[in-house]
Amino acid sequence: MGKINELTKKLLTKEVILYIVFGILTTIVNLVSFYILNTILNWEENISNLIAIILAVLVAYITNKDLVFHSNAKGIKSRLIQFIKFMIGRAFTMVVEVVGGLLLFQLPIPNIVTKALLTIVAIILNFFISKFFAFKKNN
Repeated sequence: MGKINELTKKLLTKEVILYIVFGILTTIVNLVSFYILNTILNWEENISNLIAIILAVLVAYITNKDLVFHSNAKGIKSRLIQFIKFMIGRAFTMVVEVVGGLLLFQLPIPNIVTKALLTIVAIILNFFISKFFAFKKNN
């Protein structure tokens, strides 16, 4: 039991907990946007997916920069570089989600379930990209 508690303490740091909380917020923005666009407004699945991802990325940048990873970027150049790194990372996971959507929306699974699964994969990838690439602390 001691090893499980030790592993839990290592995995559930304040940073990870905040990432999860704001990841849930970002996911809600993503899924609700997709639902409204696709189900209520009857927009095509892939267009709805793309717009939902963009909205979620904007929420993620603001919360991750200030509240999760506590950006230490100073000056316009450093902040711009950090923003570009963040957007590159998000562009990568957006491609993962869009390509995943192109493949998986064809399956006989409700679109919202497919969207939720793709979002979970993106969240996990985004944590590591943010921590070790976009908001990496300079020593």
